[in-house]
Amino acid sequence: MVNLATLQYGRFRYNSPWTQVVIVGVIAFCSVGMFSALSNLGAGGTQDVHLSNIANSTLYGCFFIGGFFAGSINNTLGPRLTMSIGTTGYALYVGAVWNFQVSGNQWFFILAGGILGLTASLFWAAQGSVMMSYPMEKDKGRSFSVFWGLFQMGTLIGASITLGIQANSTMPSVSTAVYIVFLIIMLIAIGLSWLVLPPHLVVRGDRTLVEVEASLTPREEFNHFVDLFKDWRMLALFPMFFSSNYFYAYQNALTAALFNGRTRALVALLTGLGSIVGSILIGLLTDTLPLSRRYRAFASSAVVFTLMCAVWGGGLGFQVQFDRSSTEVLGQPIPWDWTVGSAIGPIILMMSYYIVDASWQGLAYYTMSSITNNPFRLARMAGYYKAIQSAGAAVSFGMEAAKAPYLAEHLISWLLVLLSMPFCALVLYKIRETNYGVEEAVTVDETDATAKKVDGKAVDAAEDRGDE
Repeated sequence: MVNLATLQYGRFRYNSPWTQVVIVGVIAFCSVGMFSALSNLGAGGTQDVHLSNIANSTLYGCFFIGGFFAGSINNTLGPRLTMSIGTTGYALYVGAVWNFQVSGNQWFFILAGGILGLTASLFWAAQGSVMMSYPMEKDKGRSFSVFWGLFQMGTLIGASITLGIQANSTMPSVSTAVYIVFLIIMLIAIGLSWLVLPPHLVVRGDRTLVEVEASLTPREEFNHFVDLFKDWRMLALFPMFFSSNYFYAYQNALTAALFNGRTRALVALLTGLGSIVGSILIGLLTDTLPLSRRYRAFASSAVVFTLMCAVWGGGLGFQVQFDRSSTEVLGQPIPWDWTVGSAIGPIILMMSYYIVDASWQGLAYYTMSSITNNPFRLARMAGYYKAIQSAGAAVSFGMEAAKAPYLAEHLISWLLVLLSMPFCALVLYKIRETNYGVEEAVTVDETDATAKKVDGKAVDAAEDRGDE
């Protein structure tokens, strides 16, 4: 059997950080990306918005619970097994939505949402550790861009599949063929998870290894988990984490209310494209501006904050023109087909929301990855981040299930972002220019790089330079 850690072809090395980030991105493409494409259709592709909101609220409530422990579980099981378990819930959830469409089975839909919440927390903890700790510091923003771009390509292609199947249909819900295709792709993700290398086998482009801590006992892991709640930076980032998925319930509700089935598929495609644009933007800002690390972070955050305010301000101007009881918006009866002229502006608005949403998430990840390079700490931070993020999503989907006014949902989503801004800036102000050689837990060994070997094979210097 081929030893993946030593596999190389020309300048390509399987054990390089970029290869590993791409693999994780492809896994997300096949699992979370397909799930996002389905979610972006509004109500999971069904017409029962109320039940979908209950399932999503259950999902994020369980995600909140699982997220706190997911980082420690990843540190114990390793990224391969953690991701493999983490991706199973996505296939189960799509099967449950399909089952509901066919048989009207509500309890399985809600149960699958809860199970997905627990398993997804495992996937995202492992993903966060790989994406934030494997690359070099100078590449961490672009690492997010690569991962998020691949993940959202799943959303984009999933939406394209849906659009192709639904293009000639004006039915309000999504067809069975869509669910079958999504389910098959999600099952592939489970197998792909076993292609991820553990941290100690990854070699960066500067000839350094991703070092890991000695194995920790469950008690030690628990103590490190508790330490997260004592870290002022994690507390300061709480509003940002809470807000980072809060707005999706509102945006999905608008999509379901305003557009018919095939137009929702088009919106899902364009919002996936918007997310890719947003991820590229934040990666370029954080990694390529000719400034010190701190001032790059400040400049990047200023751009993201400005874009958030511009888009959400425009969204407010649109939202004040209708409410839940409206049967017409902009003088046209809803749901709209894409042939209706009034639909163009709101479709562009939804795409713009996802551009700034991706930039916001990228800024959150970059902020965490600037605090430390330690893969164990970053796994815990990623789990904490997703837990708090999911708490916000659970609250927002709960509000949507209770049929809160659209305007209230919009204003709360925007105000949470505004509240987050000064606290995020404070954390960025305190980041170091580099964490190499500073942290107590040694994560990078540069003292004898030429003698370093991976599974008995030395790393060729010329090949290493190809990763820089």
